[in-house]
Amino acid sequence: MNVSLYIAKRYLFTKSSNNAINFISIIAAIGIIVTSASLIIVLSGFAGLKDFSLQFSSLVDPDLKILPTKGKYFTITSEEIQQLDALEDVASYSKIIEERVILNFEGKNLIATIKGVDENYPKSVIDSIIVQGSWLEPDTNQIVAGWGVANNLSFGIFDYAKTIRIYVPKPGKGQLSSIKNAYSSIHASNAGIFQINEELDNTYVYANFETAQHLLSYKKNQISAIEVLLKTSEDSENITQQLRSIFGDSIQVKNRMQLNDALYKMLNTEYLAVYLIFTLVLIIALFNIIGSIIMMILDKKKNLNTLFNLGVTVKEIQRVFFLQGSLMTILGGALGLLLGFIIVWIQKIFSLLFIVLKEYTINNKMSRDIIFLKET
Repeated sequence: MNVSLYIAKRYLFTKSSNNAINFISIIAAIGIIVTSASLIIVLSGFAGLKDFSLQFSSLVDPDLKILPTKGKYFTITSEEIQQLDALEDVASYSKIIEERVILNFEGKNLIATIKGVDENYPKSVIDSIIVQGSWLEPDTNQIVAGWGVANNLSFGIFDYAKTIRIYVPKPGKGQLSSIKNAYSSIHASNAGIFQINEELDNTYVYANFETAQHLLSYKKNQISAIEVLLKTSEDSENITQQLRSIFGDSIQVKNRMQLNDALYKMLNTEYLAVYLIFTLVLIIALFNIIGSIIMMILDKKKNLNTLFNLGVTVKEIQRVFFLQGSLMTILGGALGLLLGFIIVWIQKIFSLLFIVLKEYTINNKMSRDIIFLKET
């Protein structure tokens, strides 16, 4: 029989004659249980908030995006298009032209980003982001603006009497004879309004690929990017290598995480910070156990003398209290993890606390708040 372990268990589960010692031990055990449960609950909550935050950006992000290594555009040949069509793991792809532009409507100006998309742009994305109006009609100078853009410029949908002027600087070198010659421009009407997240809503407008191509004076085979959707996301590494072999060194391929690297870094940093903070709280709670063990040693001083006289060595006596502290920590941590798991499971099944995205308008501007509600 392991004498040290047997005595440690007796000391752990048997009440002391001193009520203060019992009270200190109970507080130390509760501290371990509560901090362990809090750690699992908060980390689970942050994991859910991470997914909730990413869903607004990943909604329109492709599985892979082909971008030029240098400059704002690259050239795609008919042979490269045929090789891209031959990739079996590619579900669909869309050619993109993207550039910063100036929007003008009734004397108001706004710097935005125009995103020209072709007819292959995913319908699932279109259906999920359009909140008013409709999508772009082919062969028209229509745009679909974000909530923020529409609110800032105060225009609605299908107002053909009041068109939106889109300006972009002309490419070239040398001196300008007049300001008019410095910009290319078109008139466009707004066909719909999309809503994704605050950043995209305030900066993006969609347009037909041909409209953006004409505005920016791009040649037929010049594009800014290609957005690729895969049949299965597990094939992304393999497809990335195939795409690089097709287009060579003139392009770079980014996945969803790389497209939103700043957002991922921020969320991962927050997750790590919360983990370290609660780990520190757990370490502080362990000092309560050390205090309770010290009080137990003082309380059992006479018993320890008896054990020593019976032949128990000093090393074995030290091991008794080490095992007692270890058992208290392990059992408290296990109970805390179990309690945290049960609370997380109840939350997942019954949704006692849930997130609602509240939208409201202040001074003709759309705003959003994330609020937490309790089920009643």
